[in-house]
Amino acid sequence: MSEKTLHEAQVTRDEAADLLEDIAAQLRGKGSADIDVGNKTVTLSPRKKIGYEIGIRESSSVLRGDRETVSIKLDWKPK
Repeated sequence: MSEKTLHEAQVTRDEAADLLEDIAAQLRGKGSADIDVGNKTVTLSPRKKIGYEIGIRESSSVLRGDRETVSIKLDWKPK
């Protein structure tokens, strides 16, 4: 079984940093991590060691203009 929860929004740089800091604070704690996704909170069970991946895409389009995308992926098997 697979369930996906997704939320997209336009936020300021400071708001984006606050959202990332909230996730970081949850990961620093012990036990479960409560991650807010839009108007829903998902409780996760990260282990001490987790997979980390970061990717950056820089693209240019005549019609859409330049765009930069940062993707961060964290994954683990639940406790």
